[in-house]
Amino acid sequence: MADVLVPEPTTTPKDWSSDQEVRWCPGCGDYSILKAVQMLMPDLGVAREDTVFLSGIGCAARFPYYMDTYGMHTIHGRAPAVATGLAMARPDLDVWVVTGDGDALSIGGNHLIHALRRNVDITILLFNNQIYGLTKGQYSPTSERGKVTKSTPFGSLDTPFNPVSLALGAEATFVARTHDMDRAHMMETIRRAHDHEGAALVEVYQNCNVFNDGAFGAVTAKANRDSMLIPLRHGEPIRFGAEGERGVVLDGQDGARIVDVAEVGEEAILVHDETRPDPGLAFLLSRLASGPHEPTPIGVFRAVEEPDYGAETDRQLAAAQAGTTADLETLLRSRPTWEV
Repeated sequence: MADVLVPEPTTTPKDWSSDQEVRWCPGCGDYSILKAVQMLMPDLGVAREDTVFLSGIGCAARFPYYMDTYGMHTIHGRAPAVATGLAMARPDLDVWVVTGDGDALSIGGNHLIHALRRNVDITILLFNNQIYGLTKGQYSPTSERGKVTKSTPFGSLDTPFNPVSLALGAEATFVARTHDMDRAHMMETIRRAHDHEGAALVEVYQNCNVFNDGAFGAVTAKANRDSMLIPLRHGEPIRFGAEGERGVVLDGQDGARIVDVAEVGEEAILVHDETRPDPGLAFLLSRLASGPHEPTPIGVFRAVEEPDYGAETDRQLAAAQAGTTADLETLLRSRPTWEV
């Protein structure tokens, strides 16, 4: 009997929405991100029963409740570790991690960087609102210096993490940034991350309208985007402004810097290459802004192909099994042993 091709199930955004009441603060940016993901899922050609959303602790961590898929609310910061185990045991599944700046970069920092450096085949959405929202407004690892909060009444002394820089430092194979005020950009960026084979991290600037309202308004407000967001498009000169009048150049002394195109000439403007094997240039781009109050790059910083951890582990195990016929006792004593 000839093989019968079974088409992928056809779904709608409603099919990906659970029956749970969405319980974020009214006006929270998480609503926008949730809607973007639910609208995107039907276009990815995946089935709900093959999809898993994992989270840690925080406002973002409620995400799995609202997706009509398999999911798990894990423990604080450990979602990348749980996702690593799942992705390796079940490579046939689509494994997503939804986390926040506190969950991922404080208690979960170690788990995050190792999932990225190992290139585990998971898609990580990191909601960054520069505050601890669930626990009512303490400063987070991405809060700016001088931030006055309940836990820093005299202002934060900490140097904040730049999540994109951190991911690139861990040599993640896919790193991108988007924001909750542009659904189309979110959907395209998250689509790219999902389609990537290996670890993919997307930082999402997300407004907390209760404890850190307007943290990204200087760059994400509609009136400011042309002059404050620097779109990264593979193969195109890095230019921004209403008329593309500003751009990015490489300077031998200062690294990447912003210039007026008219002053340096179009030929001097850096052409974005997200596929460069070395993450150094992407890292320079991630440092263009000291915070979301200066012109800030947005889009895909890096997208390179490297072996994914689960596949390489399976290959190694298969090779080991094929290369020996020894019994367990022989295998256990195949290295130096001693008796006490």
